[in-house]
Amino acid sequence: MGGQRRSCAARLKGMKASAVVLIGIVIIAAFGVRSDRGSTLTDIALSSHGRIGVYLTSFALTKPETLTEVLTAAREGKINAVVINVKNMHGEVTYASAVPLARKIGAAVGRIDPRALIARLHAAGIYVIARQVLFYDPKLAAYLKLPNPWVPVDNDQAVAYNLAIASEVASLGFDELQFDYIRFPDGEGLGARYAARYAAVNRFLDAARGALAGRITISADLFGRVMWNWNRKKIDPIGQSLEEIAARVDFVSPMLYPSHYNEEYYKDDPYRVVKEALAAGMARVSTPIRPFLQAFGRDVPAGMSLEEYIRAQIRAARESGTDGYLFWNPSCDYTALYRALAD
Repeated sequence: MGGQRRSCAARLKGMKASAVVLIGIVIIAAFGVRSDRGSTLTDIALSSHGRIGVYLTSFALTKPETLTEVLTAAREGKINAVVINVKNMHGEVTYASAVPLARKIGAAVGRIDPRALIARLHAAGIYVIARQVLFYDPKLAAYLKLPNPWVPVDNDQAVAYNLAIASEVASLGFDELQFDYIRFPDGEGLGARYAARYAAVNRFLDAARGALAGRITISADLFGRVMWNWNRKKIDPIGQSLEEIAARVDFVSPMLYPSHYNEEYYKDDPYRVVKEALAAGMARVSTPIRPFLQAFGRDVPAGMSLEEYIRAQIRAARESGTDGYLFWNPSCDYTALYRALAD
């Protein structure tokens, strides 16, 4: 999950409108959402709103202590959601997928049993979000004989593959499907030459919305820099427009990690960067914002503990009126977070 700069330097054809029918639309019972007004953390188990959650890798979930810690934190009222990888940055589909291409390219590793896991989490009142990494996919890229792990968002085979996985995930019992790496690679300069990239991202989401309508809540992880007003110019090589993506999903999760900024005044002030980014972005869209906050120790200012660093971000999110918030730690060590949430 990447970095973000407020200004200056930043860090792919079209898919046919019939993409949706590549996988078909499976009709199942509509997914219901209740209001959480006046509810406690455990009262809102069926609602998408007010979610406070942690990111968990499939590897972490193979360790019994990981689930024990999560269940304890939920019982103590600290969290009420988890984000679980169903397709990760290695190109692995972490459950025993029946999607033919996933099996053909060796992506279906069967590391987790989603139905059993979801049942246990739901029993504890925990909302379960499936995270699907889309267009950074080393396994698919190798199969397609591409020169690097990035697969173009406008590649029809990549689109069909990811939609097939998304459709399968929607049948497993997850409460929400969260798309990540729904973008082109970063690193090229800013400029008014990326219109096709923005269009490709939007077409994928339109296809996903059509295929998944009534089946599961959809969210998207975005670079934190999309929250800043210069994003309106559509000059970013990653092809993410806050307004256009927000119009196609149910929740937006910008990754507001203070350590990923170049400006020292942001790196050193986690409250300020989260508060200002949220103020700018939330003024532009009505779709609920549920940010990812930093719960790892990279570039924490001298004299500030990780616990204090996390608390500052939480305070900014709460004051901004976000619809919950999520926490990212790549090693899934949430010791400091749970202390911060104890207050």
